[in-house]
Amino acid sequence: MLVTTTNTIEGKRISRYFGIVSGETIIGANVFRDFMAGIRDFFGGRSGSYEKVLREAKETALQEMQQQAQLMGANAIIGVDLDYETVGESMLMVTAAGTAVLLEE
Repeated sequence: MLVTTTNTIEGKRISRYFGIVSGETIIGANVFRDFMAGIRDFFGGRSGSYEKVLREAKETALQEMQQQAQLMGANAIIGVDLDYETVGESMLMVTAAGTAVLLEE
């Protein structure tokens, strides 16, 4: 399935709009990872463990969004937006949303 942040797809005609689809995931941070990230912040550098968890959360949200679009009969999702929000003190929510469409072949 084609997933894009743009509202059109060059060379393709959209024959049907199914509507908004989304996928959400919430991840929790654990104490050890928080402690190690704090040390990296103090000394500088990137937090590989947080980056890995964020990538996994993003992929999960995108997969859920694509599954919803497939159930509608779509073969593409346009106008995709990714949003990252904190939930409480130790949770992060990743949301992917876009418009499910049918592209003519």
